[in-house]
Amino acid sequence: MTPDLLRPRMTRPTPLAALARHLGMTPLTGVDPAGVDVVGASVASDDVGPGEVFIALPGARTHGATYVPQALDAGAVAVVTDTAGAELCARVCLDRGVPLLVTEDPRALAGPLSALVYGLPAEHLRTAAVTGTNGKTTTTYFLDAIARRATAATAVLGTVELRVGETTVPSPRTTVEAPVLHRLLALGLERGVGAASIEVSSHALALHRVDGLVVDVAGFTNLQRDHLDYHGTMERYLADKAILFTPEHARRAVVCVDDEWGRALAARTVLPVDRVRAYPGDAEAEWTVHDASIGLDGVASTFTLRGPGGFEVQASCPLPGRVNIQNAALAIVMGLRWGVAPADVVDAVAHAHGIPGRMERVSQRGDGLPLTVVDFAHTPDALELALEAVRPVTPGRLIAVFGSDGDRDQGKRPLLGAVAARLADVLVVTDENPRSEDPATIRRAILDGVRSVRPDLTDVDEASTRVEAIARAVEIAGPEDTIIITGKGHEPHQEIAGVFHPYNDVPVLREAIERRWGTR
Repeated sequence: MTPDLLRPRMTRPTPLAALARHLGMTPLTGVDPAGVDVVGASVASDDVGPGEVFIALPGARTHGATYVPQALDAGAVAVVTDTAGAELCARVCLDRGVPLLVTEDPRALAGPLSALVYGLPAEHLRTAAVTGTNGKTTTTYFLDAIARRATAATAVLGTVELRVGETTVPSPRTTVEAPVLHRLLALGLERGVGAASIEVSSHALALHRVDGLVVDVAGFTNLQRDHLDYHGTMERYLADKAILFTPEHARRAVVCVDDEWGRALAARTVLPVDRVRAYPGDAEAEWTVHDASIGLDGVASTFTLRGPGGFEVQASCPLPGRVNIQNAALAIVMGLRWGVAPADVVDAVAHAHGIPGRMERVSQRGDGLPLTVVDFAHTPDALELALEAVRPVTPGRLIAVFGSDGDRDQGKRPLLGAVAARLADVLVVTDENPRSEDPATIRRAILDGVRSVRPDLTDVDEASTRVEAIARAVEIAGPEDTIIITGKGHEPHQEIAGVFHPYNDVPVLREAIERRWGTR
């Protein structure tokens, strides 16, 4: 759902009858769609605006057609659904004189329909989309920095925020539903935006949230264990990611081939593809990273990027860790394929600071304070990369505060524990987003993994709240230590037993530091 401030105001009305003919929708009731114009679309009844079409989708628990009365009260002038949904809402549509149209798969239709209603906005913008398990947000912000060198206003649509020009709201998920996506792109055109950088999740691809959108460049970071509760296998996970790298969704691909999944993706796409290798190895690639120097104590990471035809640039990345060099290299190649000048691309990435919850330093080492960092790492591979990134800047102990999600892939919990036990000195195991699960059960699974590496649980603590966990880490930290808080990053809420509680690691960590050392 997006508020009115993120709605275009000059959408040209689209005849509903023409949409029905073009998309193969069948009018079901006696209400003729002729003469009805629509100015928008939504799949959520509480997101409907006046003059819009409500697309009622089948849900896991409740069919969206159940909410047709609320959508009509909000101003919907037509309803699109499937046969099962039509059985639920035909009477109310007939009684209220609203056209009801039926299609076999309304979710797959939502994207193309929305794109048409909002005037195919992506065709008038420079667009890029990034997918992968980790690094999507960082790469997207690097791309936004690049875009700002080519256009006065930009849009970022992803995990952290929905930002169109100077207006921003927190994002409800990594990739918004298709009507919201096209609506925001249309709003961008209305406000003078010239480029949009979009994060695309595997769920979004499987659920058609980016249908109707063809981006100029699609990028792939990596594939690591996550979301197997949804996809089932890594092969299925990759297959869903690969949807983005088809002509229906992108014109060109840039793929990191540092893991087997990236190499498989690059081999299967029919798009023109640039392969990027950021780690040492022998994977075939057009673009390779050389002479990498991992930044220490606030000094940027640097590297040489070599490409086709003798292309070579000296580049830098403001974030520590080889994985962020990978993200930077991916963004640079995507920016070049966007048509931005090489000097502008490299300089933009070098100065792309302030990515929320991504290796975000809350306190610098010095004047008696430890280095403290907040990072979103929430998979075993991401946690390993995060811990490895800060280890070289830690003369003392590495203190890790972490947990794992509820109602998600349970198999990664002991893996997280084992990674932390192997790479950190002191562990504080706590809650992330327990959701409907018992938090203590999640922590026990993590501790099982810790015991596989550290049977006696030496220097391992358990805290039932994140506030308590962070306070404990700060209390024991010395000036040579590093505290890294992982798992939630930018997130503004913590979900416990179905309730969203306002919470963010950064202010909690800052307050704990001020309580111990005072304001600096």
